[in-house]
Amino acid sequence: MGKQGKKSANINWQGVKQSLGPGLLMAAAAIGVSHLVQSTRAGATYGFAMIWAVALANIFKYPFLEYGPRYAIATGESMIEGYKRLGNWAIGIFAVFTIGTMFIIQAAVTVVSASLAVELTGIALSPLSWSIILLAICVTLLMSGQYSVLDGAIKLIMVVLAVSTVIAVGAALLKGGQQTTVNFYPDIWDFAGLSFLIALMGWMPIPIDAAAWHSLWSLEREKQTQYKPKLRESLLDFNIGYIGAAFLALCFLMLGALVMFGSGEEYASSGAAFSAQLISLFTDNLGNWSYPIITICAFTTMFSTTLTVTDAYPRVCRRILNVTRPDLLESDDNLPVYRFLLITISLLSVGVLYFLGEYFTLLIDLATTISFLVAPILAYINYRLVMADHVPKSCRPAPWLRWLSWGGLIFLTGFALLYLYWQIQFG
Repeated sequence: MGKQGKKSANINWQGVKQSLGPGLLMAAAAIGVSHLVQSTRAGATYGFAMIWAVALANIFKYPFLEYGPRYAIATGESMIEGYKRLGNWAIGIFAVFTIGTMFIIQAAVTVVSASLAVELTGIALSPLSWSIILLAICVTLLMSGQYSVLDGAIKLIMVVLAVSTVIAVGAALLKGGQQTTVNFYPDIWDFAGLSFLIALMGWMPIPIDAAAWHSLWSLEREKQTQYKPKLRESLLDFNIGYIGAAFLALCFLMLGALVMFGSGEEYASSGAAFSAQLISLFTDNLGNWSYPIITICAFTTMFSTTLTVTDAYPRVCRRILNVTRPDLLESDDNLPVYRFLLITISLLSVGVLYFLGEYFTLLIDLATTISFLVAPILAYINYRLVMADHVPKSCRPAPWLRWLSWGGLIFLTGFALLYLYWQIQFG
C-alpha cells in the first residue's frame, strides 16, 4: 500500500506533457479584454484601489472554472451533457445565456483586436472594417482546419507577452510610478466606480461559462493525443494557465496605476486611441525599441482570443443542439453544422459592431457586466454538476474547494445584488 501510494505521488511528466493545452488555451482566451483593457483601465482610473477586486475575482471564480476539466476527465463527457443530466432548467439557462451574450462578447473581443490592428499596420480603416477583415480571417482558418497552427504558436506568444509585461512593471516600479500607495476609500464607492467594478470582475479572468469550453477542449485534446490524462495532470494544466492569467491581470493593473494614474490622462473611449495608450504603457517603460515587439505581441494575443471565441461558440452551440435535439444532428462531428454556425454567429457579431462599434468602452462594459450578473447562476450550476451522483467520489472537489465554492457564490451574488440595488437607487 505504501509503495503504491508513493508511486502514485510521483508526477508522470510524459502524461503532463500530453495533457498540456486546454489550460493554456483558456489562458490565451483570458488574457485579452479582461487584462489588456479592463485591468489597465482600472489601474489608470483608480490606481491600486481595485487590486483587491482583481485578486478576489480570480480566487472566488477559481473553483467554478476548475470544474470544467475536472468534470470532463471524471466522466468522459462535456459539461453541456452534464447540464442536460441536471435537467432542462440547467441546460436551458446555459443555452439562453450563451445565445444572449455570444454576439456581444465576440464583438467586444474583435473590436479590441481591430484597434490593435490599426496600431500594428498603420492602416487607418474603421474599427468595423478591420473587424470584418479579422473575422473573415478567423472563419477562413477555422473552416480550413488550420487552427492548430496558431494553437501551437500560442505558447510562445504567451511567454513573450508575460516576460515583456513583467519587465515593463519592474521598469515602472524602478522609475517610481504615479501612485505607490493603496487607497480603498472613497474613490470607487460611488455609482460610476461600482459600475466599473462589476464590469472589471465580469471577465476576470474569464467568464464562468468558459468552464464548458474547457471541458470541450479537454475532450478534444484527448482525441488529438490518444492519451487519457489523469485528473491531477489535467488540473495541473488548468492551474498553470489560471495562475499565470491571474498574475498577469495584477501586472496590467499595476502598469495602469504606475504609469497613468494621477497623470491627468484618461483612457480614451475610442478603440484606436485606447490601443495607442496601451502600447505606450510598455514603450514608456521599456523604450521605443520595444514598440514593434509589444505591438505584435498585444495584437497576436488579442487575435488568438478572437479566434478562440470564434471557434468556441459554434462548437458550444453545436453541442447544445446535439444534447437538446439529437434528432436534428446525427453526430457531434457534423462539420456542415459547425460551419453554418461559424458564419452565422460571426455575421451577427458584425451587426452588433455596426450599431455599437464606435462606443468602444460601452460595448466592453456591457458585455462584462452581463457576464458578472449571470455568474452566480452558472457558478451554482457548475457546483451542482460536479457534486452530482454520476461523478465518481474520488473526482469530486476536496472539502477546501467546496468551501471556496460557497464563498464564491456568496461573493458573486452579493456584488450582483449590490449592483442591482445601486442601479435601482441611482441609475
